Amino acid sequence: MGEVSTAPTRRRPTVVPGGGISPRLIAILTVATGATAANLYYIQPLLHTLAQDFGASEGIAGLAVTATQIGYALGLAFVVPLGDLVSRRRLAVGMLTMTTLMLLAAAAGPSIGLVIGALGVVGLGAVVAQVLVPLAAEMSDPDERGHVVGTVMAGLLLGILAARILSGAIGEWLGWRSVLVVGAAIAALLTAVLWRELPAEGTRARVSYPALLRSAVRLLRDVPAVRQASVVGALTMASFALFWTAIAFRLGGAPFHYGDTAIGMLGVAGVAGALAATRAGKLGDRGLAPAGRVAMGLVMAGSYVMLWLSGDRIWIVIVAAVTLDAGIQGLHVLNQSIIYAAASDAPSRVTSVYMTTYFVGGACGSAMAGQLFDHAGWEAVCVAGVALGLGAAVLSALWAGGAAPPVRVQAASPTNRGSGRTAPRRRRGAGLTGLVSDT
Repeated sequence: MGEVSTAPTRRRPTVVPGGGISPRLIAILTVATGATAANLYYIQPLLHTLAQDFGASEGIAGLAVTATQIGYALGLAFVVPLGDLVSRRRLAVGMLTMTTLMLLAAAAGPSIGLVIGALGVVGLGAVVAQVLVPLAAEMSDPDERGHVVGTVMAGLLLGILAARILSGAIGEWLGWRSVLVVGAAIAALLTAVLWRELPAEGTRARVSYPALLRSAVRLLRDVPAVRQASVVGALTMASFALFWTAIAFRLGGAPFHYGDTAIGMLGVAGVAGALAATRAGKLGDRGLAPAGRVAMGLVMAGSYVMLWLSGDRIWIVIVAAVTLDAGIQGLHVLNQSIIYAAASDAPSRVTSVYMTTYFVGGACGSAMAGQLFDHAGWEAVCVAGVALGLGAAVLSALWAGGAAPPVRVQAASPTNRGSGRTAPRRRRGAGLTGLVSDT
């Protein structure tokens, strides 16, 4: 008769807000965030090839990027807030399963319209990255939150870097469809890892989904720091998408005539962005986020001036890409340090509000890039980039005084968690403490 195994069952850890996060879980979240965000960027270095394959214009091919960002914005608005209501482990795994299937559908697409549509759904699923970032922020010690978020964001940026490099290399040798198949395989593997490794969570907010969405809107309406960071973030992401969409057309045509591999290698500039993210997180922990945002906006504007003057000198393009990525990602992390301090009890909802506006800006930037390049050329793209960078810097300077003080926002639930007491409404003109409720 066989013996019954007495091996202990693996006990899943539980999320404790502000209780600290293990280095192992930080590493897992960092890799997972990067691998998930990569799904948004596989297609960027391949736009020139995609246009040629289907006989489409640069403006139409550029809609592949626009579609992923619109899908991402919809996911940020309607899926990410669920992280404050349901298990983030189940949410992440479900969205990644959908992403795997849609990447395969895009790879098999017989027309550019179907490819663009499938990539839009891939963008929706890529919001898993923004489910994981607030989880890391919620678990981390408040004194280390900026550093932890910066580390996880560095993984996200390195994932974007890897996506561009691998996409360009694989696409040139095996075709753009094979890139999406590889992306689907990575997403499937990540699904299994997160199902095993993500911690369990306690009782979630007792609130309906519509009330949850209303509370997220009230964050944007009633918390100045969140509203201001969202506007600056939209300008920042518009600048990012403008460059990385237009550069594929710029380098694929005269005077460069580069292939997909060479275009993808420009993504190495993302290393500078990753380094800026970790440094910026530490600035946020020291209370220097407002001043840092102004400086990063000026770096963005200056980078586009370099691009404007680059001519056929690729080394100037490379230097400008490095400084632009550093400015964009540094400002993004500083924005996040501000919003997580402003709404520490609603991490998923404040992420939803901020990142929705962020990627609406990105969708506008990518759409603008294709149209500007198609009708007015590279110089018009650069002028638009300078305007976006200066806009971010000027608004950050105007709002520096109001963005600095941290504001604590009450969790959006009809009852305070675990207490059974009704959460108070905020009166107009009242202080910022206890600002948001779902009732």
